[in-house]
Amino acid sequence: MTVQDNITGPLTTESGAPVADNQNSETAGIGGPVLIQDQHLIEKLAHFNRERIPERIVHARGAGAYGTFTLTADVSKYTRAAFLSEVGKQTETFLRFSTVAGNLGSADAVRDPRGFALKFYTEDGNYDLVGNNTPVFFIKDAIKFPDFIHTQKRDPYTGSQEADNVWDFWGLSPEATHQVTWLFGDRGIPASYRHMNGYGSHTYQWNNAAGEVFWVKYHFKTDQGIKNLTAAEAAETAGADPDSHQRDLREAIERGDFPTWTVQVQIMPAAEAANYRFNPFDLTKVWPHEDYPPIEIGKLELNRNPRNIFAEVEQSIFSPAHFVSGIGPSPDKMLQGRLFAYGDAHRYRVGINADHLPVNRPHAAEARTYGRDGFLYDGRHAGAKNYEPNSFGGPAETGRPLWQPSPVSGRTGDHEAPSHAEDDDFVQAGNLYRLMSDDEKGRLIDNLAQFIAKVSRDDIAQRAIENFRKADADYGKRLEAAVQALRG
Repeated sequence: MTVQDNITGPLTTESGAPVADNQNSETAGIGGPVLIQDQHLIEKLAHFNRERIPERIVHARGAGAYGTFTLTADVSKYTRAAFLSEVGKQTETFLRFSTVAGNLGSADAVRDPRGFALKFYTEDGNYDLVGNNTPVFFIKDAIKFPDFIHTQKRDPYTGSQEADNVWDFWGLSPEATHQVTWLFGDRGIPASYRHMNGYGSHTYQWNNAAGEVFWVKYHFKTDQGIKNLTAAEAAETAGADPDSHQRDLREAIERGDFPTWTVQVQIMPAAEAANYRFNPFDLTKVWPHEDYPPIEIGKLELNRNPRNIFAEVEQSIFSPAHFVSGIGPSPDKMLQGRLFAYGDAHRYRVGINADHLPVNRPHAAEARTYGRDGFLYDGRHAGAKNYEPNSFGGPAETGRPLWQPSPVSGRTGDHEAPSHAEDDDFVQAGNLYRLMSDDEKGRLIDNLAQFIAKVSRDDIAQRAIENFRKADADYGKRLEAAVQALRG
């Protein structure tokens, strides 16, 4: 790869002001929510959402299906969400699977995380749970997301994904070590969408009728069993049938072989978060099951295919800001950024009235808002008043928030997350490596080495290897030897 036209000098905003911190978004005190006054963060996310049209910037390549979620356990002591209020209750759903980095024309069988975006059509409106097939992610702050995705996309000079870009960023972002270990292990290329788990990934708030707060993580465990492809099998599949995962899902539902997932949650009382051994809102870490055992709460089944892919899959929109009563956000800095970015992406990509489309429309009742006009507006409000308050019987506020407020304190600033006793970017990556069998470790090392060996600079390759060595000495030693053997 030849580097040309590199921009030098200090990093600035689009208006030319120097950027003081490009690693941490501004929060209300350490560990508090992200502030909208962080102009650099908002500018980065808004600019990033408008870089491509019309396909999604990420998760462009996808497939979807409708289904039902059935509650199988009483969770009313944790949340007042109506769709989680009664054992046996069913809620209609729409689930969109996707790859992350590829475009609409890319193949399904590639090494990439898989999006797992689930829409619940509840009686209180739509609840969107936007996750992946891995419980963790590469970064922990949304301010780094545009930079991360740029390394996964096509280089501005070569027009191809470049190993230099990928490993330069990962090597300089040690928090990625855990997710990279997941991605290059056996689960990095699922055999199908039906044969992989899904995760809410982020930490969310549940609150009950008494106002008590709990932090929660969602797990969707496939009932079809985990099945994966090796790198060689994936290369053959991608070449022979680029639509392999989409085809498998559609045909399974057509023949009545409805895929299902057992739904579990991990629940942490809110009071335990501050003194937990590591930051429980860090998206690069999992909550160990011995600390918070998963609790089975339901069953998800997919049982109906979309009739039109464009109308129902490509125009479907999901936003983690779509909450219902009893569920809310956490201080997770990646989640906080996504609360803005997802909705903004869809307003730009599909239109300000995308929620009016059938796949996105609430099922319980028509949305009662004072929003009018704009692209795709269908005139549904006729001549009704378009302001509030009014004395003409228009919809009024309830005065009851969907979630409980979180206390904040401290000075505004570009804060890192609050420090916990066992915060570390490498411990869980090392734990994951040590859980693997010798054969699994061998495939992981080979997959990583094949990619790192393509890096043109020794310092970038060595820095990447050192992160894995910090996770586990054997991990780093074997990887270094494998890379050296390939580079000669």
